[in-house]
Amino acid sequence: MPSGGSPIILRKANSGDADAIASIHLGARQRYLAFAPLVHSEAEVRAWIREQIIPAGMTWVLDQDGAILAYIALARHSDGGWIDQLYVHPDATGRGYGTTLLKAARHELTAPIRLYTFQLNTGARRFYERAGFVVEQLSDGHCNEEKCPDVLYRWPA
Repeated sequence: MPSGGSPIILRKANSGDADAIASIHLGARQRYLAFAPLVHSEAEVRAWIREQIIPAGMTWVLDQDGAILAYIALARHSDGGWIDQLYVHPDATGRGYGTTLLKAARHELTAPIRLYTFQLNTGARRFYERAGFVVEQLSDGHCNEEKCPDVLYRWPA
């Protein structure tokens, strides 16, 4: 992780960011979501990010001196905007990077903005609730690949 006073830049992700984004995704999942093991191999996750997430054109990164600190993948649907992925490098949490990415999402998407997270992901739940997201629905996880209970959030309330 870079340190020091270099500026942190919010920018659209490009194909050269795929490996760093995948490493953040996998590292954060391993550290914070051990209760919801990956159902895809590391190679499949890396290919998904490289071949689907980045080409969709709505992925943003926080970049400091060429090092990706966090990323967010957004989507637009007829019912509003969606945050499909938001991950911060496990060694860079608590520095406001997630908040910066949420601001970008609010700028890019039409309200309401929705997202899913796992019910047991208490850190993410606190973060989203502090940011003004409200619980729209709780589920037993039957619709997600991990089959873990999840929560659908909506902003604005």
